[in-house]
Amino acid sequence: MPVSEQITDAVTQANVKVVAESPAMAMSTIYQSMGQATAILFQNAVSAQQQQNTLAQAATNQGVMQIYSVDTAVATEKIGQ
Repeated sequence: MPVSEQITDAVTQANVKVVAESPAMAMSTIYQSMGQATAILFQNAVSAQQQQNTLAQAATNQGVMQIYSVDTAVATEKIGQ
């Protein structure tokens, strides 16, 4: 049973369209993946900076608390001797 040339031409054109668009679709998927990975990278960097800042504030606080906990009366007496 012969198939109409119009049908085979339409199917062929559809297949060619899909094959022609494949590289662009693949590249767009790669670009989206790279963009997502970069966004996660920056989110992790910001999170690390926030954690380091919190750690630095805690260390500074501990140092100031140790400075203020020194008994000045005892220190002044030792200096006076």
